[in-house]
Amino acid sequence: MGRRRQSVTIKHVAADAGVSLQTVSRVINDEPNVRPEMKERVQASIDKLGYVPSIAAQRMSGSRSYLILAINDRERTIADWQGRQGVDWVDQMLLGGMLKCAEYGYRMIFELVDTHNDHVERELRAAIAALQPDGVILTPPHSDNPLIVGLLDQQKIPFARIGSRGGAAGIALTMDDEGSARRATRHLIDLGHKRIGFIAGSPEYSLSRWRIDGWKGEMGGERLATDGLLVEGDFTFASGAAAARQLLDRANPPTAIIASSDQMALATLEVARDRGLGVPDQLSIVSFDNTPVVRFTQPALTAVDQSVAETASRAVELIIAAQRGAPRPTEPTRVRGGLVLRGSTAAPAVAHG
Repeated sequence: MGRRRQSVTIKHVAADAGVSLQTVSRVINDEPNVRPEMKERVQASIDKLGYVPSIAAQRMSGSRSYLILAINDRERTIADWQGRQGVDWVDQMLLGGMLKCAEYGYRMIFELVDTHNDHVERELRAAIAALQPDGVILTPPHSDNPLIVGLLDQQKIPFARIGSRGGAAGIALTMDDEGSARRATRHLIDLGHKRIGFIAGSPEYSLSRWRIDGWKGEMGGERLATDGLLVEGDFTFASGAAAARQLLDRANPPTAIIASSDQMALATLEVARDRGLGVPDQLSIVSFDNTPVVRFTQPALTAVDQSVAETASRAVELIIAAQRGAPRPTEPTRVRGGLVLRGSTAAPAVAHG
């Protein structure tokens, strides 16, 4: 068995380059007060020795922690994990965020916080004190929680607000929820549907309202009625089933339904089957999220593909830029998603006026 290779440390680099540990640290941290020839000398030793900077070495300068803290809703995340429902929001967030962090020599730490908890501020203060992150990524509904936003603003920590149009604090990013709902509605209108039902998500999330606005806007542009075609859910399977039954019980039911989450779309598909409605022959269904499970239903679900990984990646870039002194963007950063067409949508069998 071969000898285990000794790991290269910052001390080895300093000795090889003939400089101090502080000089190596300044080069690693890309600080401005290093002469070009000294930077080249240290970089040559780094390349020769194959040194990979550690967070401990990077922290020697004392100005950065090289950690970005991503916060997700505890209650919903744990429910999704325990239910093993194939929801991959966290996976996609980590995919985009962690890979982008690695490009810049940062690390991402993921924490769950209950936005409904009276102690949310204390929880967050404790996490910040322990980790001293260079930045924080908030996801809905934390993105618009005034306690959380106010605390981070007070602490002068750069933070990104995914699923928020922002305000006076933080860096706002949206996944173009309104535009995505418009594209989903337009797809159904182009197929010939005139009565298109919409199952909204929880009103606690701003994006739920934006999706409704997109659906209503596209329907209104074609002078198509929306009265009696909107039902509120909360993103869960059970709420989707109840909403689908309510829509399909109408005297003049919709020929197509857009559901604001994959779980609610799956529930709509099940309700349709229970009632003997063929999908897409008698009812077309469009979902939001495009998690893995919707590819394996019969038929596979047409779905809005939310660009979670790309949005998390952009959030990391914007936080690091802010940490380095870049001005805060004046407008929300919009990351556009796509619409993946599958077998759950088709022209309506019967045209409704």
